Parts: sequence; structure tokens; C-alpha cells
Amino acid sequence: MTSRNQIYLLSAILISVGLGLTSYKFFSLHFPLTPGSVRTVWNVEAKISFNSEGPSALADLALPNTQNNYEILDETFASSGYKFNIQNYSGQRRAIWTNTDISGQQNLYYSLQITPRIERESADMATRTVTQYVSKPTWLPAQHEAAMSIIEAAKKNASSPDMFTREVLKIVSGDPRAEDIHVLFSSDKDLSRANMALKLLAQAGVRAHIIRGVQLGNRTHNDPPVELIEVNEASGWTIYNPDTATAGLPDNFFIWQRGGPSLLDIEGGSRSKIRFSVLSNVIPAKNIALKLAREKTVALVDFNIYSLPVEKQNVFKLLFLVPIGALIVVIFQILIGVRTSGTFMPVLIAMAFIQTTLLTGIAILITLVSTGLWIRSYLSKTDLHMTARIGVVLIIVVMLMVGFSVISHKLGLDQALNMTFFPMVILAWTIERMSIIWEEDGPLEVAIQGSGSLLVAIVAYLAMSNGLVEHLTFNFPELLLAVLGVILLLGQYTGFRLFELYRFRHMDN
Repeated sequence: MTSRNQIYLLSAILISVGLGLTSYKFFSLHFPLTPGSVRTVWNVEAKISFNSEGPSALADLALPNTQNNYEILDETFASSGYKFNIQNYSGQRRAIWTNTDISGQQNLYYSLQITPRIERESADMATRTVTQYVSKPTWLPAQHEAAMSIIEAAKKNASSPDMFTREVLKIVSGDPRAEDIHVLFSSDKDLSRANMALKLLAQAGVRAHIIRGVQLGNRTHNDPPVELIEVNEASGWTIYNPDTATAGLPDNFFIWQRGGPSLLDIEGGSRSKIRFSVLSNVIPAKNIALKLAREKTVALVDFNIYSLPVEKQNVFKLLFLVPIGALIVVIFQILIGVRTSGTFMPVLIAMAFIQTTLLTGIAILITLVSTGLWIRSYLSKTDLHMTARIGVVLIIVVMLMVGFSVISHKLGLDQALNMTFFPMVILAWTIERMSIIWEEDGPLEVAIQGSGSLLVAIVAYLAMSNGLVEHLTFNFPELLLAVLGVILLLGQYTGFRLFELYRFRHMDN
């Protein structure tokens, strides 16, 4: 294999690896490709309150399981003086608080952070674990007659088996003064519409269960749990709102418990209740992706730049931009033919521009280089050794920087205070190099190389200071492998440069 083919192969490997790792972080880990991407996070707090009836009490709360439309980021439990543990009963997580020395009003708290899941699963397996057997409820004679009357009326008005549930819910959510509804609710006025509809569906032999959850909003306080009904029909499992008889899961509805005997059980207490408070926040999408990736112990994230201290991250955030500047220099020198003073001097100048802003940096650069050239022209007449001349120029450049900083501070031009980021040694060498070119090739060549360096530095600055470029290089450093592959490919270019095409434009005539 020839050296050219080896470069082509290496470039293809580098570009493929870089783009492949970037695609993995975007599609699998959900790192955002654009800066400023945010995701909504809801803080949901469940407050359990009850009156203790003895020295000991036990609180048993159903906890939300993993579901296909929301991701649980974090959960915390607050219970002063209580022992706490989490148990699992037939796939249902439950939080258990116990205390043997309490009295009076008791308050327990459970909170969690959730965010919409980007990739939703095709089905929620929790809906398939419901018991196949449906036991019919026990009624008093009058209630049984009223229940059968409602069931018959619903069947009569239903045009299909799937419409039966809607008709039952319409009757239950209708006028509470209707005779049959009044009879059913007379024995238990605290029974919810969802539980009454569940009893009627069980009487009709329809498999169903209660879904308890929270309606997510921006600022909700002390809301009771919302109850929905999930019914097994010919078309599959369908969720209904018992208050409106409408089908479908409401928007921004977080399922807390699907099926199960109860949401909250209290032993040793009375007048228990659970209330939910919700607060929404907007959080950078990268922070959420990082948190989820670390929980999954993804090696690509664990051994990435994010594992370093923040101070070091800020340093590498700037260094990651250097390859972009190098790519700009390669393009301008190899493809366009711009001559610069030094190969990668424009990259260093562009980094200085990032600190000082463009216009301020250009003014400082031109001032320092012009002054240095004037001083160098004087030193060339003193027959000093080259090392001594460079040392003198370096010291004078430092003194000029200090002087400019003090003057700019007095004038309120704080941007000029960042001029210390200019590479002093490189500036000194640049001044020395330009003075030699002045002596050997004349002032025109100095102007060409100086203007070329400034032009490339400006273009590199515009690319390196771009928000999207800065975001991609820091959060997807794997892309630098692709940049390396592109530079290797450009290094194989042997054709005419753009300026050479203009130079030899008359050769075809």
C-alpha cells in the first residue's frame, strides 16, 4: 500500500470514528447538537399527612415505576425520626415509613424529578401484568338493581363493545341526582367516580383498573391525585377520564400508580391524605444527558472532559478550538495560497482575539507589531547579536503591554486589559522575522505576509468564536478526530492554489 493510500485509509478511519462517536452521543445519550438546548424538568412533591392514634405508626406509599414517556432523574425522602425502606410487591415499589415514638399531626414527604423521555418505548409492560380474573363487587339488593339498570342502559346505547365503557362513564359522570346514581353513591358518598365506574365494569365482566397520577403543571400546590380508568377492550388497553368519559392519556400526565390495591396505607393513624405539589424548571439538555449517562456508567462520559474539575474544563474549552483554527490555516495556505508570517501564528492571534474581542485585538496587534518593527529597525543598526535583539524586543513588548493596560484602565477600556493573552514570545519572533523579511525582500513582502496573517487570524477567530463550533468541540471532542482526518486529506492536495489560478489565468490564451 502506497503512502498516499495509507493516508486515505487513516483519514477515513479517523473521520468515521469521530462522526460515529458523535452520532452515538447524540442519538443514544441525547447530547444536544446545538447550544442553548433545554429540557423541561418537573419537581413533584408528595406530602403525606395523618393524625397519629398511638405511639407507633406505619405509612405505606406506592412509588412510581419506570414508564415509557417520562424519565425519573432523582428521588428524595424526608421523614424526621422515621425509619425508611423501599420494598417491592409484585413489581410495585412501595415506600415504608415506620416510627415507634410519635404523637399528633405527622407529615412525610417524597419528591422526585422527572423529564419527558426522548425515546419512548413501544408499549408500557405494566399494562399487561393486570390479573385476568375480575371479581364482581358485593351490592345491597337496591344497589345491585341500580347497577344492572345502568349496565343495561349502557349496553343499549353502545354501538360497539368498545363504546360500552364510554356509556358507563357518561352515566356515572352525569347528574348525581339521577335515581340509579343516587342509590349507588348513597352507601358510600366518599367513593370516587373512578372507583364506582370500576365496580360497574367489574359487574359487567370487563377487566379494568385505576390509574392514579399527577397532572404536571408549572405551579400547582396541594392537589389530590388524579384518577383515571384503564380498560381492556377488544382494541387493547384504553385509558379513560371518568369525569369526561374521554379516551386517551391527558397531556403532561405522570402515572404514579397503575392498578394495585391502594395508593397510601396508614397503620396507627387516621384522617390520612396525600397531596401533590408540582413546579417546573427549564434545565440545559446537556446537564440531563450527563446525569443519565453517569447513572448508566457510560465509559465515553466517565472518561471524558466532564470528569475534570471545572477550572480545567474551562482551559480545555479554549484548547479544543485550536484544531479548528489549524484547519482554517491549512485551508488558506494549501487551497487558497495565502502567505502568513509563521505557519500557525494566526491561530495564536485568533485565540488572543477571543479574549480581547476582534476590533480591540486588531488595534493592539497592529500597534505592537508596528512599534516592534520600528524598534527592530533601530536595533539592526547597532550590530547586536540576534538573540540579544529578540530579548530587547520581547522586553519592550512587555513594557508596551503594561503601559497600554494602565492607560486603557484609566480610560475605562477594560477589554484592552486582556492584551496579556497575546503570545509575547511569538510576537517578538514575528517582529524579528518581519524585520528580516523587510531587509531581504522589502516592505511589500512584509505587508503581504502581515496582512495574510491578519486575514487568516480574523477568519479563524470568526470560526473559533462561533457558538455552535464552541459547543460542538467541547461537548463532542470526538469531532476533532474528523477534523484531523480532513487535515490529512488536505495535506495530500497537489493541485493549483486559488491565487495561483489567478496568477496563471492567461496561460490558456
